Parts: sequence; structure tokens; C-alpha cells
Amino acid sequence: MMNRNERNERNEREELHRAIWAIADDLRGAVDGWDFKNYVLGMMFYRYISENLTTYINAGEEAAGNNGFDYAKMSDEEAEEAREGLVEERGFFILPSELFCNVRAKADHGESWKFPNGADMLLNEKLETVFRHIEESAKGSMSERSFAGLFGDFDVNSNKLGSTVAKRNERLVKLLDGIASMNLGSVKDHEIDAFGDAYEYLMTMYASNAGKSGGEFFTPADVSVLLTRLGTVGKTSINKVYDPACGSGSLLLKVEKVLGRNAVQIGFFGQEINITTYNLCRINMFLHDIDFNKFDVACEDTLTNPQHWDDEPFELIVSNPPYSIKWAGDENPLLINDPRFSPAGVLAPKSKADLAFIMHALSWLAPNGTAAIVCFPGIMYRGGAEQKIRKYLVDNNFIDCIIQLPSNLFFGTSIATCVMVMKRSKVDNRILFIDASNQCVKVTNNNKLLPEHIDAIVDAFTKRESVDYFCRLVDYDEVREQNYNLSVSTYVEQEDTREKIDIKKLNAEIRELVAGEQVLRDEIDKIIAEIEGDQDK
Repeated sequence: MMNRNERNERNEREELHRAIWAIADDLRGAVDGWDFKNYVLGMMFYRYISENLTTYINAGEEAAGNNGFDYAKMSDEEAEEAREGLVEERGFFILPSELFCNVRAKADHGESWKFPNGADMLLNEKLETVFRHIEESAKGSMSERSFAGLFGDFDVNSNKLGSTVAKRNERLVKLLDGIASMNLGSVKDHEIDAFGDAYEYLMTMYASNAGKSGGEFFTPADVSVLLTRLGTVGKTSINKVYDPACGSGSLLLKVEKVLGRNAVQIGFFGQEINITTYNLCRINMFLHDIDFNKFDVACEDTLTNPQHWDDEPFELIVSNPPYSIKWAGDENPLLINDPRFSPAGVLAPKSKADLAFIMHALSWLAPNGTAAIVCFPGIMYRGGAEQKIRKYLVDNNFIDCIIQLPSNLFFGTSIATCVMVMKRSKVDNRILFIDASNQCVKVTNNNKLLPEHIDAIVDAFTKRESVDYFCRLVDYDEVREQNYNLSVSTYVEQEDTREKIDIKKLNAEIRELVAGEQVLRDEIDKIIAEIEGDQDK
């Protein structure tokens, strides 16, 4: 039974989700949903940083005794005096006239702005100017990397918004109004992460309807929770969390959702090769109220150009790398000497980079750390270089657990993935294998891990005891005898759910049937004989 606060929070979340759906549905039109989410998220982010800065300034003025102060009503000329200090403290600066609320108010009245030469500036041009000013405000400061190109995918002049300037601006006004109508204030009163919750709902909504183009960038919340809990057993806080293929950042941020606010003491680190997704990740950080000085996300190829040499090792690594993508491999003669890959003596195949991500993660894992990584199932049993890498991992006692997940958990693919959990400081040389393939329920087109399923998996992981048909703790020697095959099905017997047949009982029933059949035949023969006798007369 939910208490009143829980019911209120649930109802407000549902109201928020309905509002988001209405905005997206109204604005999407002929535009592909996965592309259009950039506009919805971009405008939501614009509102967030406007309100974030205004709240911060107003609170400071209130503390100084300036009651009733409202930064949104301040003149741009007066505000300019505080620019330098605000950039240092908050990482960015927005003039009062360029705040979300003020731009929206003017747009609602059909007013225009002015270029320096006196010409009229329309809404799309104003927004383009505002976004450029926000990014430029961080230049030369510690936050420059966090803000550079952040609005790059929010193209207010794109034909996707409309074939004419008038149509684009009409849609932009609707977008401003829709985002403004989202009831984020009351949700925040209940300490729900409203902007972050809205972000996750939007990403889930679009990923589920966008196939691979959307799903490859987003790890479902239930899987994110599982990986985080596996990596933080027995801990209430960690120093740093890292994701070498961070996508939109959902895995990184789930740590504070599971452990609590400020559970990550130093910061969030990640790398993402796709520029659009890299921008989404940074926006996601801000929408979850992570300050610019507490995250460092880079846009580069993790395997060939890693960006966090000065930040490793990491106490927690969580990741859902792309499955079986191509990489340089042995075409690059420098990689075999890379300290991340050289210990195995062989590189992952050029056509399948999965184990390259595994080796990279292991290399940057702290002695007291845990890495929980979603894997394509083929890497657990294929031969060649992949078998040699598995041999290195097992022989050196780095693999703590392998978990078989249910199929169809992820957007864009129905395959049944696995989770590999690695540690550098294990207390024994055994590997736990968990068959969680049935730990799910079907929700619309996908399977989902419910809290009780996650609890069952984490409980088995923590206890490290064998349970028939579910998990088994396997000695090193047995894994070696299996030629380093790490498939869960090799070690955990599947329960035979077929109906058991009692052969003796079945034979007795057959004998009774046969005997009964013979009695019936005898009776039929008598009847036939009587009929034939009557005919002879």
C-alpha cells in the first residue's frame, strides 16, 4: 500500500509524463520522433538552466537581505556586472532578457527583437542567438568543455521544424509554451528529480519507437539499476564512476538514484563517440542537477583515443558497449603495446570489439573497484582471440560473475545479453554463474526487470551460493576444463519443466485398455454371430 506522499508523487509523475507526451505528439508531425526529441530536450534544457541560474542568484540576494529580488526583472546592463563571478561559480551566464521565461513572454505576444543594426529579429533568430551566447559565456573558463556545442543539435532553422520561417516560429512558440506548461515546480517540492525524470521518460518513449537508431543510445532504467547495484554491494558511496561508452549517460547517473544524492564524491566520467549522443549526455548531467565541475564527458573513440588517463583508476565502472562493432584491432601496430590490451597478448578481432571494451575497463578499474558490463553472448564461447582473452581474464582471477539476462530487455534488439562482473581483488578463485533468463515480465513489446527480479539477482550475487537451476559457484579448474567457455548454460542446469511420466503406471493403464478392448471385441463378435445366425434361417 502506498502512503499519501507516494501516491501524490506517482500522480504527479504520471501528469508530467502525459504533458510530455502531449507536447511531443503535438509537435512531432512528420518529423521522425528520434530526431525531434532533440528539440523537446533542448528546450527543456534551456528552461532548466534559466531557472537554475535565476534560483541561484535570487537565493544569494535573499541571503544578503534583498528580499523580493527577482533576477528575471533585472536589466541586462546591471546583470553584466555579475557575469564573471557567475561563470566561475555556475559555469555559464544568461542575461535576464535571454532567460526562458522572458523570451517566451515576448514570443507569446508576437513581439520581435532587434539586431544591432536595428532590423527585426524573429524568434528562431533570437533563440539561435541566446544559445550561442550561453555557450560563449563559458569560453575560457573551467566549464568550457561542458558547454561547448551543447545546443548543436537544436537547429532552430531546420526544415524539420517547418518548410517556412513562419511555420518554424509557429512551432517554436508551441514548443516554448509546452515546455513552460510542464508542472516541474510541484514535483520538485516532493524531492522528485523532475527534469531528470522527464528526460528519462522522453528517452524511453523515443527509444521504444525508434528501433536501433534510438535504442543503441539508451540503457533501460531497470538494467541500469541492476548494474549499479551489482557494482556497489556493501557501499554507501564511491569516489568516481566511469562508463567507456556512456551514450546518453543513464548508467552513470543511476548511481545517485540507487545510493542517494552526493553518493559520488569526486565525479562522473564517460566517453562517447557519437556527437549527438555526447550532447545528450551532457544535457542529461545538467538536468539531473550535476554541476559542470562534477562531470567530465569526452567525445572521442574510447578504444583508440581514450581521454581519461589522468582520472583512472575508477572505483565503479558500468557500461553497455555497442555489440560486435568493428575497430582498428591488429591493423594498428601500436595497440598490441597499449597497456590496456597488451596483458592478454592478443587483441580482440577487428570485426568484434566487445572484448576490447572489457580489457579497457579492467585496465582502468581500481583495486577495490567493480566493473559491471553488458555483453553480447557470443564473446562467452567463441574461439580464436576471444578465447585467449577469456583465458587471460580467468587465469588471473578477474571475473567474479557472469549473469544471463532475459531476452528482449533492450530497445532495438531482442537478443538475450549477459553481464560480466569483474574485480581486481577477489577473495577466491571461483566464478558465480547466474541464470536470470526468466527473471522478467513482459511489458508491451519488451521484457522488463521488476524490483523483485533485481533483488533476486543481487541477492544471489551477494551470497555466492549455488542454487539449483538458478546459480552455481564454479571452481577455476572446471572453467579451465571447459576451455574457458563462460556461457551460463554450460554450468547452470536448466530445470526440466516437462510433465514426468510414471512408466509402470502407464504400462498398467495400457494393459487395462488392451484388456478392455478385448472384452469389447468379444462382445462385438457375439453380436455379429447372432446376426449371421438369424440371416441363415
